[in-house]
Amino acid sequence: MIRVLVVEDSPTMRHHLREALAEDPELQVVGEAVSGEEAIDMAARLRPDVITMDMMLPGISGLQATEHIMAEHPTPILVVSSADRQELFSTYNALAAGAVDVMEKPRGDESDADWKPRLRRALRMVSRIRVITHPRARLDGRARQGSAPASPAAAPTSTLAVVAVGASTGGPAALTELLRELPPDFRTPVLCVQHIAASEQFAVAFSDWLAGQTGRNVRYAGDGVPVRTLTGQVLLAPPDRHLYVREHTLRLSDGPLRHSCRPSVDVLFESVAAEYGGTAAGCLLTGMGRDGASGLLQMRHRGAVTFAQDEQSCTVYGMPREAVLLGAALYVLPPARIAARLAELRPVVSRR
Repeated sequence: MIRVLVVEDSPTMRHHLREALAEDPELQVVGEAVSGEEAIDMAARLRPDVITMDMMLPGISGLQATEHIMAEHPTPILVVSSADRQELFSTYNALAAGAVDVMEKPRGDESDADWKPRLRRALRMVSRIRVITHPRARLDGRARQGSAPASPAAAPTSTLAVVAVGASTGGPAALTELLRELPPDFRTPVLCVQHIAASEQFAVAFSDWLAGQTGRNVRYAGDGVPVRTLTGQVLLAPPDRHLYVREHTLRLSDGPLRHSCRPSVDVLFESVAAEYGGTAAGCLLTGMGRDGASGLLQMRHRGAVTFAQDEQSCTVYGMPREAVLLGAALYVLPPARIAARLAELRPVVSRR
């Protein structure tokens, strides 16, 4: 039995949530909170297996409730939120504070047809994730010490034309930490695939949120843009589009899913391996599944400096674990230490 605490102030939305969960005998609603204060109290008293969290609550907000719960009684949290811009930024802040994933509330259109089974699947997935700490401790600069390199350390490349990053569950916090810790004068373009299992409205707001969190120039990638023009920028794969590099130019496609993902980290990593070889770095961060592991291995085989996030700092040690098992990661470190190693590589602007 998976014990669920529902946090939602709208009676109508609470009814939708109860109705959806009642169809699965293994999902049991053990409590309903209508404010942030009640959410904190019930999380402590009931010790649920998973929490659905609304962001816009009376009194203490859903974001503040998430921060309290993750600091005092860490519990897997699925944010169930609307696509209102103010609420979207609170949602991403909650993900950075320790919430595991996000799901959009019903929109009242044809997209609602499979909303209930999607909610049940999301809760099952989130409930399995072990959460043990408050990620804001890391975001505030108190990074954990990483493990030893996956293999004897090789001399890093003396040039760095591009950095490729992949992340999934827990990625917003890990990406924020990595980008914040890069020095202000780090000018190498950063190409990033972040899996976001939400609507396009949710995903599009992510670039603005990440820019605000890190102080870096973050935007979604455009097709046909030469990488050499992207100095100092962080480029994200757009929603439902693969991002890759061909002839040192950004390309987007709606090609087949890889590992049930589009965008896919492997698609990006494989293209960077082929185009840049030893003048690239690859970073595979927290996430469920194995997307990115084989691509990171290809990057390492081509001479790139490769990193996997360490288990202690991951929300989900899935994708990085697969990379470590393959021998794809030269270094296994928390995001802040990955950033420090990247800063040691002399950045150059590709002229090709």
